Amino acid sequence: MPQLSQVAATYASQIFWLLVTFGLLYFVVGRGMVPKIVSTVDAREARVEGDLAAAEAARRTADSTEAAWRAEMDAARAEAGAETAKAKAQATASAEAQVKAADADLAERLGQHDLAIANAKGQALANLENVAAEAAQDIVARIAGLTVGIDQAATAVREVRAHG
Repeated sequence: MPQLSQVAATYASQIFWLLVTFGLLYFVVGRGMVPKIVSTVDAREARVEGDLAAAEAARRTADSTEAAWRAEMDAARAEAGAETAKAKAQATASAEAQVKAADADLAERLGQHDLAIANAKGQALANLENVAAEAAQDIVARIAGLTVGIDQAATAVREVRAHG
């Protein structure tokens, strides 16, 4: 069979070329492409590690910035509380001063009004004695038909008021 005799002659050459092709592929891929791929992967890993380190540094910076901000806010709150307490104390003192001034003014006005009332009462009593003396003089004249002087009538009214 002639086909089988050709197989042995061509089989050896096919195996040779197969080995040459795989060898070339091994050297081209293994020595040329793989180092480039490995260097690309290593560069990517280095960049990822660098990015992670930068992110960690940024996180630490953010944490310290946040802590400083919180400290400033706490200080500002404390200062605002102190200012509020101070303003409240000032307002209370001012209100107390105004109340004291108003009380003093009212006390002075009451004193003046009491004096005016006492004067009016004195005048009313004086007028009451005069009116009572005139009324007594008129009553004595009508009932008894006697004429009594205003001084006698005033004296009689004073005596009745003193006993009454």
